[in-house]
Amino acid sequence: MSALQEYFDPSHQLVRDSVRRFIEREVLPHIADWEEAEEFPRELYRKAGAAGILGIGYPEQFGGSHEGDLFAKVAASEELMRSGSGGLVAGLGSLDIGLPPVLKWAKPALRDRVVPEVLAGEKIMALAVTEPSGGSDVANLKTRAVRDGDYYRVTGSKTFITSGVRADYYTVAVRTGGEGFGGVSLLLIEKGTPGFTVGRSLKKMGWRSSDTAELFF
Repeated sequence: MSALQEYFDPSHQLVRDSVRRFIEREVLPHIADWEEAEEFPRELYRKAGAAGILGIGYPEQFGGSHEGDLFAKVAASEELMRSGSGGLVAGLGSLDIGLPPVLKWAKPALRDRVVPEVLAGEKIMALAVTEPSGGSDVANLKTRAVRDGDYYRVTGSKTFITSGVRADYYTVAVRTGGEGFGGVSLLLIEKGTPGFTVGRSLKKMGWRSSDTAELFF
């Protein structure tokens, strides 16, 4: 038995075949134009959700499949990269860095609303950590959130945020306490929240079809 056979079973092959057909049908005929345009259609999220691609690795109760199956995720990722575009894969996959904190820590009412929408491709999720002053030096991030009654008042900015322009939900790393990583919290901020604005779509040398943006609070 080869090493690959040891880890990948017939269910993983089904995942691989399904994602490969999706890429051949929905992406490869258009990817050159999307790279030139520096964006891909938002509708592709819905199509990927309907095909079950976005839900791989997530609980069935929210519309996912293969919960906790790392190798199903690996198989899907390898097939997605047949698109030839790291930017497209990063854009479609931004939920995988923004959604897990919501799944793990959000209150049930919020989790039950947000997670199914994102896995279905109806809403887009982004993670906002990187800042102009410190890259991804999370322990020293500057964006601050101060409790104001039932809300937080957030001040600061983020940059190089994947899916930043089109996202509906943002998992935002903020400082609610003192120095270092112990003072950092995560807030779920929706597009349209007063005081939150999305900046320009950033030009890039590669990953051109990935939506990459600045955020301001």
